[in-house]
Amino acid sequence: MSTLPALTGNCVVKAAPDQVCSDLGGETVILNLKSGTYYGLNPTGTFVWNLIQEPKTVEELRTAILSEYEVDAAVCDRDLKSLLQKLMEQSMIEVIDAKNVKTGR
Repeated sequence: MSTLPALTGNCVVKAAPDQVCSDLGGETVILNLKSGTYYGLNPTGTFVWNLIQEPKTVEELRTAILSEYEVDAAVCDRDLKSLLQKLMEQSMIEVIDAKNVKTGR
């Protein structure tokens, strides 16, 4: 089993290809086409999912959540890391260390 990268504020995350998602009244259902597994996201998870359709740093996600929701920064950090960790474990996102990202895509 491969080791997952550590999530830091500089890591860039984006939704992995080979997935289909649908909005269901503010929540999202995602079908991972590789595994054939469905996943559901609550409204906050949906907010993050929509943001990571384009590459974003973990810090950018954190800032967006803190701007959108009334949440303690420590709770935001914990919950964001937990969500991203779960998505990473299921190969639903790609995580790249920011120093390895080339500009001008």
